[in-house]
Amino acid sequence: MAASMLKTQCFIFYLTIITLFSTLAVSDHRSNSDVFGKDISPSSLGLKREKLSHLHFYFHDIVSGKNATAIHVAGTSSNNSSLPLFGDIYMIDDPLTINPDINSKTVGKAQGMYAYSSQTEMSLLMVLNFAFTEGKYNGSTLSVLARNEVLNTLREMPIVGGTGSFRFARGYAQARTHSITLVHAIVEYNVFVFHY
Repeated sequence: MAASMLKTQCFIFYLTIITLFSTLAVSDHRSNSDVFGKDISPSSLGLKREKLSHLHFYFHDIVSGKNATAIHVAGTSSNNSSLPLFGDIYMIDDPLTINPDINSKTVGKAQGMYAYSSQTEMSLLMVLNFAFTEGKYNGSTLSVLARNEVLNTLREMPIVGGTGSFRFARGYAQARTHSITLVHAIVEYNVFVFHY
């Protein structure tokens, strides 16, 4: 009888231990699998000290001709003379050069779109990436999502992100029209960006 009772107590003890460890394992698994996000160290992504960079280049927007870099993709069918451009959308693949001359060294491209977004002002919604192809920023991009009041002498637009050398980028771009014709606009950009 004592041996039978000892076996029963050992069985209950082992069953209790197994149940306890199983519960802890399931609980630990649930706590890890139910986590949507968690804090991590910047160094775990190889991020070092944050720095501030200044980039300077010229943006060439050519809207017609055989070398057009901006294509009208959508717009209103209205002939409303008070809102002639409102709603027009252009896709762009504009060269970025080191000088105002379009034949100067190309450092990247501005790729994305702009849309005439105001009924009362000459204002664009800009959604674009500056994709760099030269120097230490080759293969890196900066993203702009902004309102651009094109008739203002100096416009400021936010840098909302980036890739490559510009991961976790934030900052702003200052745009100043260098020259403009019916076909070709040259815009000077000074970009100030924090990145790692």
